[in-house]
Amino acid sequence: MNPAEARSRAAFALQAQWCARLSSPFTARLCALLGERLDDATATGRRVLSWPGNPDSTADAVPLRLAGGLHALVRRGRLPALAACYPPHPCLDDERLWAAVDHALKDADDELLSWLDSPPQTNEVGRSAALMAGLLCVAARYDLPLALYELGASAGLNLVLDRYGYRLGDREAGNMRSPLILQPEWEGPAPPAAQVNIAFRRGVDLNPLDITNAQDRERLLAYVWPDQPTRLAQLEAAIRIASHDPPEIDRGDAAEWLSAHLDPKPAIGITRVVMYSISYQYFPADVQARIRDHIERVGSAASESAPFAWLRYEMNPDKPGDPALTLTLWPNGEERQLAVGHPHVRSLKWLNGSAER
Repeated sequence: MNPAEARSRAAFALQAQWCARLSSPFTARLCALLGERLDDATATGRRVLSWPGNPDSTADAVPLRLAGGLHALVRRGRLPALAACYPPHPCLDDERLWAAVDHALKDADDELLSWLDSPPQTNEVGRSAALMAGLLCVAARYDLPLALYELGASAGLNLVLDRYGYRLGDREAGNMRSPLILQPEWEGPAPPAAQVNIAFRRGVDLNPLDITNAQDRERLLAYVWPDQPTRLAQLEAAIRIASHDPPEIDRGDAAEWLSAHLDPKPAIGITRVVMYSISYQYFPADVQARIRDHIERVGSAASESAPFAWLRYEMNPDKPGDPALTLTLWPNGEERQLAVGHPHVRSLKWLNGSAER
């Protein structure tokens, strides 16, 4: 086995472990089988097994590219034999599942190859629950309209988070008449009671998805693991909601965009908020540094009448695998870890009392 093949097979094995940990046993089985049995009989197999870069989830995420392609074709009705092995159908036999996957690889080789061309792109709507909890803290401290600037916004579904309803512990927030109600398992006291009034929203992504485009919607849905129907239903509901009035998402480098769109001069009468969720870790180090520098520059000019917030739900360096919700609020620059939770926000543990100050 050459080094590239060894790296690819290890990446599939590692992704299988993560899928199992994140309650997707089917995708875990699929990735494990691909890692063990994929061969060079197809162009897809040859490309995966000779991948020139880092194929694991910290870099190129090759296992998720291939799994997303298979799921897309199943959802499209292109691979009926494989669909018969996909949830909600039971497929307890690894041999039967692999036979269907092997046939799909040969039958749809060219189509699957195209899914290897670009990294997975998701827009995990469950993370809106974490971001809304943080915005409640911002609104409780400064009773002002909010201007949201989202980095790594994908299709912008988390930018319209005020159009969804929330049950966060015993706190209700957002639009409780919405067809999408997010209710993560909650531990600890509720976040503060406040009114989140969003006056402005805009985002940036290297490859923004257009929620009104059928191919982009298919791409989003394909990357949700097929044995997680709640996540799929939440995403479908959010797509319907956002499609009526999609937020503006620009294509570009996050650091350059932030410098161009977030003026360091104070904005009186509004709280500006830079926010993101599980995206900062994928930015190159120099982009991260430029984002931090600009945020600190804007924060240094903030005042009680022109506050500024930095809200992020990102992987917790103190507890790998469990993201943390962190808020830095200016003019004083106080930083607080508000909560820790599940990567898809199936659960949140609130750490900061009511967070009202």
